[in-house]
Amino acid sequence: MAKRKKKYYVVWIGVKPGIYESWDECRAQITAFPGAKYKSFKTKQEAESAFRKSPADVIQRKTKSKSKAADLTKANILWNSLSVDAACSGNPGIMEYRGVHTKTREEIFRKGPYYDATNNVGEFLALVHGLALLKKNDKPDTIIYTDSRTALSWIRNMKVKTTLKRNDKNDEVFVMIDKALKWLKNNPITNPIIKWDTKSWGEIPADFGRK
Repeated sequence: MAKRKKKYYVVWIGVKPGIYESWDECRAQITAFPGAKYKSFKTKQEAESAFRKSPADVIQRKTKSKSKAADLTKANILWNSLSVDAACSGNPGIMEYRGVHTKTREEIFRKGPYYDATNNVGEFLALVHGLALLKKNDKPDTIIYTDSRTALSWIRNMKVKTTLKRNDKNDEVFVMIDKALKWLKNNPITNPIIKWDTKSWGEIPADFGRK
């Protein structure tokens, strides 16, 4: 087992402010203490230096640094694009999907609800719907963002590998899947499809906000 690296904990505001060499000692000073301020450091020197400063300076500086890094990462987003996503209550359950303008979040299309479906199927249908709409509007270069690796693989392989079983409730969904696959086979894809970087950028603009 790898040896855990030692940390030093600065407590600026707590039961007894100071520098502590274990999380248990630090936790005893901050638990249930209103407005407690604390932070961990890799070395004792860093901790001692931080303890001599205001907690607002140390903690705020870190937050600003993270925000700046996030802003730089978001600069990679191509905003004049289409973002698609799906939502499903249950698995299978009630599904719907939509597409929005990435920057303005204006809703371009929205379909559903469809019953006894899955989120993966919705993500796939949203992507094909977006591709078909852009082709119809003569926008062969407009980028489409999706946060679904599964939908991307289904598009790439032109095959929907779902375990969903066809029944009376979801027959409409399977008809749509068949039409989507037929469209893919008859229409070469020209629009760049890019995986949305949720970890760096947050939720995709087309997200339904139901998580």
